[in-house]
Amino acid sequence: MTDLFDETANYVLDLASPQRMQILFKLLEKTSTPTALAKEIDATKQEVHRNFTRLEESGLIEKKTDGKYTLTTFGQTVCTQVPSLVFLTQNRTYFEEHNFGEIPHKFKMRCGQLAASQHVKGFSKIMEQWKNVYKNSDDYIYEILSEVPLDLIEPLIKKVKKGVKFDYVFSESAVVPKGRKTLLKKLGFDKLIDDGLIQRKMAKNVQTVLVMNEKEACIMFPTVDGEADISEMFYSEDPMFHEWCLDYFRYCWYGSDVFKESKLKE
Repeated sequence: MTDLFDETANYVLDLASPQRMQILFKLLEKTSTPTALAKEIDATKQEVHRNFTRLEESGLIEKKTDGKYTLTTFGQTVCTQVPSLVFLTQNRTYFEEHNFGEIPHKFKMRCGQLAASQHVKGFSKIMEQWKNVYKNSDDYIYEILSEVPLDLIEPLIKKVKKGVKFDYVFSESAVVPKGRKTLLKKLGFDKLIDDGLIQRKMAKNVQTVLVMNEKEACIMFPTVDGEADISEMFYSEDPMFHEWCLDYFRYCWYGSDVFKESKLKE
């Protein structure tokens, strides 16, 4: 086992260079030569040749018959793991106060899909982005909720009345604002449920909050104490980010129970 750790450590050292990482991801896009890539990344030929040699000796890249280099299967697979490190490194301060909460290990292993995202902080900015997700929706809005800010209900219902499907998972312990029932009745919420435009389920406890439409998504992780936190979010229109959020929503949706209004308290 020690030998395996030593070998892995050597590969980590091979990756511990911004230029070698740059070379790998350039070769992930297309085959190239050291000379051509040196021009592309504005580096000296000698330095790039040296790093090509090291990556080739490590089995991460290989030379083709036409003289160009490409990633090996091993190199391609290594590149799929790097975004997870990028996401966690970029947001190290955030994860000093937050964690992944109840999210299953299989989703944590895919956290690299969240790398191409924007960290949004501050309640007013969060609400603005949340409303924009509603505004930009054409097909559906999916949510996993620990609480419902009252001023988000009306813009949401306006979109649903235009034919946008709304599915959501609500926490049994959700913070429900006073006046919610009255407002829902005024906006014709029950009729939208009867028409099939709204479907809802209930989870025992929601720590991770999610808001998404068919084009963009927001994810809000809990504090280290396990409390839902909607004062900070990660937002993106990136397809990989969206895929992660959609898969997580489906996982929660199919694992949730029937919605029971009686469990909620204002």
